[in-house]
Amino acid sequence: MIDLTKIRGRKAEIIDQDKYQRSAVLLPIVKYQDRECILFEIRSQNLTIQPGEICFPGGGTEPGDKNEEATAVRETCEELGLSKSDIRIIGPLDILITPFQTIITPFVGTLADVKKIVPNKNEVESIFYVPIEFFLSTSPKTYFTKTTISPPPDFPYNLLPNGKTYNWRTGSYPVYFYIYEDKIIWGITARIVNNFIQILKQD
Repeated sequence: MIDLTKIRGRKAEIIDQDKYQRSAVLLPIVKYQDRECILFEIRSQNLTIQPGEICFPGGGTEPGDKNEEATAVRETCEELGLSKSDIRIIGPLDILITPFQTIITPFVGTLADVKKIVPNKNEVESIFYVPIEFFLSTSPKTYFTKTTISPPPDFPYNLLPNGKTYNWRTGSYPVYFYIYEDKIIWGITARIVNNFIQILKQD
């Protein structure tokens, strides 16, 4: 007799999540020049991954992190020279699963005082602020890229109906762009911003 009690009451997880890189980011809200703003980082040119690009504080989860929220707080402290007491987490946004085997959990939080921020120059070239009003009144430019399956040369086509002519499905991956003054906020960072704004606009 098969024991089905393991199924009853279990929490659903993401299939093969152990093969994905898990990370968390913070969408930081600050008071800057008497306006509610979102803080963005420009990544250091010394970094090997996406140098010079615009992002949020965040990074990969580590064994010592209690959960994804702890990851977002730890990374923000490391990158902006803050302490945990300087950050107040408001809540999570929606989890983003990319075609590149990454799972990103974003959080919204407030930073107590922008004067305390001392960017870690090893990771952060500079920071800048964008009023939330801008995103509430500006829709992102949206483009779509195609995602396809590309089997390796040793793929067992003989096991598929129609072999090498099998009709693989394709998908589309949205790429968003916000242009604010001389800054281009795009990609995953823009998708997280858009998710935040859509939640704010919900009735």
